[in-house]
Amino acid sequence: MVKTDLPVAIIGAGPVGLAAAAHLIKKGERFILFEAGSSVGASMLEWGHVRMFSPWQYNIDKAAKELLEQSGWSSPKADDLPTGKEMVDEYLLPLSNLPEIKAHITLNAKVVGVARKALDKLKTGNRDQVPFQLYMEVDGDTRVFEAKAVIDSSGTWTNPNPIMSNGLWTNAERKLQSRIFYGIPNVGEQEERYRNKSVMVVGGGHSAINALLDLAALQEKYPEMRIYWVLRKSHIAEVYGGQENDGLPARGELGIRIQRLVETRKLDILTPFHISSVGLKDGAIRILGDLNGEESNITGIDEIVVSTGFRPDTSFLNEIRLNLDPAVESVEALAPLIDPNLHSCGTVRPHGEGELRQPEKNFYIVGMKSYGRAPTFLLATGYEQVRSVVAYLTGDFAAAKEVQLELPETGVCRTNLSSSNCCVPDTQEIEAAPVVNSCCGGPVPIKLEIKKNSCCG
Repeated sequence: MVKTDLPVAIIGAGPVGLAAAAHLIKKGERFILFEAGSSVGASMLEWGHVRMFSPWQYNIDKAAKELLEQSGWSSPKADDLPTGKEMVDEYLLPLSNLPEIKAHITLNAKVVGVARKALDKLKTGNRDQVPFQLYMEVDGDTRVFEAKAVIDSSGTWTNPNPIMSNGLWTNAERKLQSRIFYGIPNVGEQEERYRNKSVMVVGGGHSAINALLDLAALQEKYPEMRIYWVLRKSHIAEVYGGQENDGLPARGELGIRIQRLVETRKLDILTPFHISSVGLKDGAIRILGDLNGEESNITGIDEIVVSTGFRPDTSFLNEIRLNLDPAVESVEALAPLIDPNLHSCGTVRPHGEGELRQPEKNFYIVGMKSYGRAPTFLLATGYEQVRSVVAYLTGDFAAAKEVQLELPETGVCRTNLSSSNCCVPDTQEIEAAPVVNSCCGGPVPIKLEIKKNSCCG
């Protein structure tokens, strides 16, 4: 690391960014911490109503815990499952309010550019010895900060994927922003928005499942609601996961609950469905796409919830030399370990500074952003990442290499599905009527064969 009195800059005051600060304090290293939101954990607060499926024991960084306990803080029960808001209130806020951290946090600070001082990306000479410059918009003003190293833990939450199956953003989708929610809506607080409406949820992961369960609860109160579920899966059972065999019981419970909901036939399920365009027809949203190989036109939709994941924002890193996987958009060395095309479980072998190293010396992408578009990140992984990175930056190379990570097994990595052939709907225009779900509109007996592989043991 450049031997100067400059601090290490951390982008993002979420759990991983604050953990990086705790490890830097432990090593006696100066730092500055920037958060784009008005509070630490700002992104978490946007899904604060959602209960996590990882218990507290996996959600608290060890160095952060040491600092907190020195101040008299008591750790929550290890087996309890916090909501996003509880994570912020009971852990991140107390941590950020410690004097040794609070003095170095700047809120409402959005990064707009990172570069080497007086050097663009093309210039090589003496590059590693020149400090970084971070251009930040702070309360409306642009300020420049210098640092000898940068840890980017800005996450991906503020950069959701679009509704289009090909991943493209279109002007038509942007024009519908007032009627599209990206992520997991707080249905309880937005009852007026969704009651007696025709709502479509797009996505096949845990975020979509949470949204569907909440909407189904509202449907009990307002029976005129219609809930459509659009997935790209070949079989609906692919979303059920490990259930009773999941190493994280709360995650397994989500699979159990969504299977029960599917079996009630209160959802209009379209799978596999690939959306090609969105627009308006007679004041309602119209979805065009491919359903089971046939062109389909869905009309009469009032609201859409898009839970199709997130992608990293590297727009402010144009002058930083990066090595990212072209498909996953993760740190390149991680891609083979987390590529969702190859892995269906969330475990990954321990990794640290060596795998996170970029061509730009002393610049690191950590946390959820290090996984690019892959959805399998766990907080414990990010905590181990920053412990290793900080060890390396402060000259403790042995500790940086001794990476250890304890994660719960997911229980099920892959499933073999067999069922009768799925049918294709008779009509190509579907409006306010039940639509086919997995295999012709009803539950189909599916044989699950659980296999072990190198990912889950």
